[in-house]
Amino acid sequence: MSLAGKKVAILVDNVYQEMEVWYPLFRLIEAGAHVVTVGASGGTTYTSKLGYPCKADTSYDAVSAADFDGVVVPGGFAPDHIRRHPKANQFVHDVDAAGKLVAAICHGPWVLCSAHMLKGRKATSFFAIKDDVVNAGAVWEDSEVVVDRNLVTSRKPEDLPAFMKAVIGVLAA
Repeated sequence: MSLAGKKVAILVDNVYQEMEVWYPLFRLIEAGAHVVTVGASGGTTYTSKLGYPCKADTSYDAVSAADFDGVVVPGGFAPDHIRRHPKANQFVHDVDAAGKLVAAICHGPWVLCSAHMLKGRKATSFFAIKDDVVNAGAVWEDSEVVVDRNLVTSRKPEDLPAFMKAVIGVLAA
């Protein structure tokens, strides 16, 4: 499935889960999408849980939902850092409000909680943040991938193949 002409943001911050940034990034590029890494500060290098570097192409201040077809929020503990930035939460909220892809895996739904977009939506996450996701209003289910219209969520790195199949399906629709 070709994603030529699609532009997708991947949010990054320190202590991200390596596979949950790099697997989506390379899979989306392979499918033809233009991928932009977005962090609190453009040009800053953020390190993963194991110290693997990822440089943010741009910042939350410089992005607009109108310029993207979707956003991916990886897991690890980066989402706890990402959600502290109101502009990151607003960006994710605005992408969702426009009906565009919002995808989150593992602890990534923490950002969805802070973006106030889960009420009445079906979602999943890493089991440790289930209460947070439910308290944000989601109907939580323990599945490798849950798709609710433009929202795609998964639980853990082992779910990445199903997660990316759903992500690409939503983007290509």
